[in-house]
Amino acid sequence: YTQMPVAAENEKQEQPLSAEELAAKFGSVQSFDNAIKGNLNKRKQGTEWGGLCFSFYSLITFLFSLALPKLANAIGKRNTHLLCLSLGGVGLIMVQFITNKYALFVPMAMVGIAWTSILSMPYAMFASQVPKGSVGLYMGIFNFFIVIPEIIAALFFGKIMEHVLDNNRLAAVMVGGCLLLIAGLMCLRIKNVRDSEV
Repeated sequence: YTQMPVAAENEKQEQPLSAEELAAKFGSVQSFDNAIKGNLNKRKQGTEWGGLCFSFYSLITFLFSLALPKLANAIGKRNTHLLCLSLGGVGLIMVQFITNKYALFVPMAMVGIAWTSILSMPYAMFASQVPKGSVGLYMGIFNFFIVIPEIIAALFFGKIMEHVLDNNRLAAVMVGGCLLLIAGLMCLRIKNVRDSEV
């Protein structure tokens, strides 16, 4: 019986605010309603703009794929990959400093260029280094180094976001940019790539 008043008090605290209480807290129910609608509208606009930016990124990826073989034949596969990864890394880091939504097209284009190279250059470099009769086998082994990091990221990156990055998505983008730059620098360790035509 001694716990009943406490339970009743807790139930009272958990009840939703009345119209009068909302009016006292937010000035009026109408202003509260307008604030909610305004936030929803901004979220919708942001989602739509994000979709447009990703469409532009996909377009750049497609268009640059037409120019990538000529670039690789001109400066070499390794240097092409280094350049593209570096552009992507700088593009991701740039997002932190952009205040104009139209300027987002610049880093999206840079990331699109990097993605074009990521989808093709590693395979092109790798295929030129393995015996021709065993390309399929080595490509399968090579794919382990794509799939395993994806599994690790899926299992643990949520914890990293929560405990290291404080759920700051922009910080995660910055980390991605730094990792792309490191990956670009690692290309300098690749030796004796036979730069036959792509």
